[in-house]
Amino acid sequence: MTQQTVTELSSPLPLPCGAVLPNRLAKAAMSEQLGDRANRPTAALERLYERWGAGGCGLVVTGNVMIDRRHVGEPRNVVLEDDRDLPALRRWARAGHAHGGQIWMQLNHPGRQSLRIAGSQPVAPSAHAAAIPTATTPRALTEPEIEQLVARFARAAELAREAGFDGVQLHGAHGYLISQFLSPRANTREDGWGGDPERRRRFVLEVLQATRRAVGPDFPVGIKLNSADFQRGGFSEEESADVIAALAAGSIDLIEISGGTYESPAMMGPAARAAPLRASTREREAYFLAYAERVRGRATGVPLMVTGGFRTRAAMRDAVGTGACDVVGLGRPLALVPDGGHGLLDGTRERIETGSAKVGVRMLDSAVDLYWHTRQLHRIGAGREPRPEPAARTLAALLWDNGWGALRRQRGG
Repeated sequence: MTQQTVTELSSPLPLPCGAVLPNRLAKAAMSEQLGDRANRPTAALERLYERWGAGGCGLVVTGNVMIDRRHVGEPRNVVLEDDRDLPALRRWARAGHAHGGQIWMQLNHPGRQSLRIAGSQPVAPSAHAAAIPTATTPRALTEPEIEQLVARFARAAELAREAGFDGVQLHGAHGYLISQFLSPRANTREDGWGGDPERRRRFVLEVLQATRRAVGPDFPVGIKLNSADFQRGGFSEEESADVIAALAAGSIDLIEISGGTYESPAMMGPAARAAPLRASTREREAYFLAYAERVRGRATGVPLMVTGGFRTRAAMRDAVGTGACDVVGLGRPLALVPDGGHGLLDGTRERIETGSAKVGVRMLDSAVDLYWHTRQLHRIGAGREPRPEPAARTLAALLWDNGWGALRRQRGG
């Protein structure tokens, strides 16, 4: 890759599969919770993605689309299982393409971070509950079930291509199922799917291989991967670097670097910063950029995307221009400024901000802040402009939408 191709945010980016991203900005995945009761895309989701598709980012990645209706992370996640889901997905893809952008579908399984659904127990590599308030003890997957999940990821990717999406991203971060298989805390198996780092990464590599077979050599397949879990005894930077090397050898097209889980939510803020406060502006802004630079040599020929903390155009240009990363991912800022990509590309915007919402209770703050931004997405989906609200109102909405209110809706109340 020549210096010229990485100089500006507006530079195109060729991917190993032959596809080309039109610039170096990406709308990173955020959970929208805008599916209907059948977990299919809604008109609100289409409006949201048409807005983002017109926002200037060369790549728009959807929020997590689940591969099994029995196991979803949030009440209104979109699910992709079979042909019955295709009509609504085609409308969603068309909305994302309305202004010529690229839209990738993020595929996910929550594992032990699954909602409690009547008649269905969460599943995971091992029977260990996550240390989060809503967690329940999962059932350890059998080997045939693991193989079925590999096939589900591949089938969902095949359907995403058929629906008109430009690529898929496997969610291998933030404590979801792929991340659980990689973690020595969550995966204590002693069979062919756990027991040492090589066997713990078998699941993600088999998912990648099956997905590639399903979609063919010319369709982009990316992954979101933790740099580390930021937990004692969890997935480490050393293991992450080894996974990156294995993915790079296994036909991956784009690796997005993130970090943390909902037990230790480094992806939400300064706890993830790998650089000291005296480091450069770009390292202070981008939580995982220093790690990306350290593993650049392990990701032979595969572009790296870094998401988390970028706020200034100067830091973004520096990160891309020096080759520290190839794509800058923006998440929460685009919940408040959905068209912010244009200004960052043409130089009319030097900074893009995001709000925050905290209630002062550590166990609740990350969930409230996440849902505060989710509610901005709901406003855009309803055809309105973003409008920040008090954190207390967000907390009340979070409890209602995911607690008593959700229970009443399930009972028909």
